[in-house]
Amino acid sequence: MQPSQDILRLLDLMSALRDRQTGCPWDVEQTFETIKPYTIEEAYEVADAIERNDMEDLKDELGDLLFQVVFHAQMASEAGEFQFGDVVEAVMTKMIRRHPHVFARSDVSTPDAVKVQWDEIKAAEKRERAERRARRGLTDDSKSGFLGSVQRSQPALTEALKLQEHAAKVGFDWSDAEPILDKIEEEIAELREALKGGEAHKVKDELGDLIFALVNIGRHVKADPEQALRGTNTKFRRRFRYIEKSLQEVNVSLEEASLDQMEELWQAAKAEE
Repeated sequence: MQPSQDILRLLDLMSALRDRQTGCPWDVEQTFETIKPYTIEEAYEVADAIERNDMEDLKDELGDLLFQVVFHAQMASEAGEFQFGDVVEAVMTKMIRRHPHVFARSDVSTPDAVKVQWDEIKAAEKRERAERRARRGLTDDSKSGFLGSVQRSQPALTEALKLQEHAAKVGFDWSDAEPILDKIEEEIAELREALKGGEAHKVKDELGDLIFALVNIGRHVKADPEQALRGTNTKFRRRFRYIEKSLQEVNVSLEEASLDQMEELWQAAKAEE
C-alpha cells in the first residue's frame, strides 16, 4: 500500500489494520475505551503544535488526529453502528444548519449576531438530541440537575474545578483551606489501605479522590490546578534535562546511571534554581 491524498485510501488502510486474519494484532484488539486516551492525546498534540507555531508538526498531528477519527469510525462500522461517511454527513448537516447566513441567506451580518444565532441553533440541537435519546430509552443523569451544565468534555482537572465551583454557589464547600488539608491526609490514608489490598479498581478510586481534594485546595488558594501542574511539568522537564546533560558530560547514559546518581543531580538542579 502506497501513501495517498485520497481519504478512501486511508479508510482502506484502517480496514486492513483491523482485519482479523491479516491485520495488526494490536489494532485488532483495541476498543473505543482503549483508543479514547490516544484520541485525547492527539488533540493535545495538535494544540501544542499550534502554540509552537510549527506548521510541519501541525500537519503531522492533524493527520494523527484524523487517524483517530477513522479508527473510531472503523470500529463503529464493524459493530454495525455507523460508517465514516455518516460522520462526514453528520458534521456537514450540523455546519450547514448553524450557518444559515451563509447557506440560507439569513440577514445575520455581524460576528456578534452570528454567535447569538449559533448558540440558539446549538441549544435547539441539544434539545432534539435529548429527545432522540429519550425515545431510544437512553438517559444521562450527569446532564441533569444542578451540576448538569458542567461539561464532561474537558480535561478532568478542569471538570473537577468547575464542579467544585458550581457546588460552592449553593454553599456545598469548605469554609477555608485548612480543613481540606485534613481531607487530603484522610484520602492519603485511604489510598495507602487500597495499595495494601492490591485491588486495582480501589486504588484508582482512592487516587481519584485524592486528586479531587488537591484540586479543591488549589481552588481555595486561587491556584488553578491545571496551570499549577503545567508549571510543575515544566520544572520536571528542566531538572530532568539537567540530569541528562550532566550524565552526558561524563559519558554515562540514563540507563547506566544509578538512582542515587540521578537523585544527586536532581538536587543540584534544584539548588541552581
